[in-house]
Amino acid sequence: MSRTTINCEGMTRRDFLQVGLGGTLGLGMCDLLRMQADAKANGKPGSDIRCILVWLDGGPSHYETFDPKPDAPEDIRGEFKTIPTSTPGVHFSEVVPNLAKVMDKSTVIRSICHKDPNHGGGNHYMMTGAPTPVPVACGAFVTFHPSFGSMVSYDRGIRGGLPAYMSLPRVSRSGGPNFLGGQHAPFVIDGDPNNKNFRVRDVVLPKSISEERAENRRALRKALDRLQRMQDPLANDPTVTFDQFYEQGVDLVTSPQAQKAFDIHQEPEAVREKYGQNDLGQRLLMARRLTEVGVSFVTVYYGGWDNHTNLFERFKGSFMGKLDQGLAALIADLHERGSAENTMVICLGEFGRTPKVNKDAGRDHWPHAMSVIMSGAGIPGGQIVGATDAKGFYASDNVHSPEDFAASLYTKMGIDPHQTLYQATGRPVRLVNGGKPIKELFA
Repeated sequence: MSRTTINCEGMTRRDFLQVGLGGTLGLGMCDLLRMQADAKANGKPGSDIRCILVWLDGGPSHYETFDPKPDAPEDIRGEFKTIPTSTPGVHFSEVVPNLAKVMDKSTVIRSICHKDPNHGGGNHYMMTGAPTPVPVACGAFVTFHPSFGSMVSYDRGIRGGLPAYMSLPRVSRSGGPNFLGGQHAPFVIDGDPNNKNFRVRDVVLPKSISEERAENRRALRKALDRLQRMQDPLANDPTVTFDQFYEQGVDLVTSPQAQKAFDIHQEPEAVREKYGQNDLGQRLLMARRLTEVGVSFVTVYYGGWDNHTNLFERFKGSFMGKLDQGLAALIADLHERGSAENTMVICLGEFGRTPKVNKDAGRDHWPHAMSVIMSGAGIPGGQIVGATDAKGFYASDNVHSPEDFAASLYTKMGIDPHQTLYQATGRPVRLVNGGKPIKELFA
């Protein structure tokens, strides 16, 4: 069993699942298909850009990743040295050597910042592009605004029988749909894809039912379906509307394309090794497979970045190594396969970490400076956007807000960031309140 990851507020995954989001977190496939079909129809095709959002829950240190400060005093620069990247003049921390090699295919924004030092508020701001309207404590799991993935689902709807929004292996605390409704919650793929017995729930036949038995059940159902149905819509016969969702669910279970995407064991062993034979590496590989068959937005959740203590020892081990190997492999793989043209990769957390190393060899919450790495979807490679000051305290050059980041993401995906949405009460809500696309992300 994998280790439960908690942040400094002490909230565990079990706590998270007990909060008032109810069934939006663990939707079965047929339920999700039914709810999405009940949602507002979206006729416009929009952009075909897909997005893989790698969420580093807890807030990763910008010093020990993409914005090292080798000339700062020791209590600021930390233990690690810097290394050159594939882009001349750009240096990363020595603990991300593989990501340094794909810098020529990536852009790093070093100047996104905000003012919320709490996990709850920071998570919400960077997952939705909107600040929380009231102060939110570290332990709060509240979504006042739709997440990026849920808005993409709202805009695009079901394509090819697959939900537009999926999340592995869980949902971030602000990754939900809020007033857009549960039909736009992500379909969650839990479990460890690195496990040889890994199966995606709700999209495979139960082990207790053979394919022959399942086909017999479908035949019986078809025979019963020949009975007269009340076709008058005013009669509201539930069996009429249930049929289409049942068939969509069956289509997903029996679809070779969908099953191929879920069956990660079909990947060549050399490719799986490239990503890393571990939970994160294989989830990143699964995300690539899902976007290739048409899933528009996939979040890969990787928690454990709230390093108030023993940061340097933790980063020397497999915790950082898994991200460095897997994310670099994803970026390189998309470019090699020609999929980077329509697939955007983004990696970030809710904020950066404090400039000074604390007495416990860790760094604390710091929203005034953070780094975001992006690749694909026409984003120029080998580019640093913005800067922090000489000691990494504050974003100081070409400074950008979470609203700018949100406007950039939505614009890339063909969604108007300045449109007005309406809650069930009729109250208007701006999708992004202000914010301008970051021009360097657009060739």
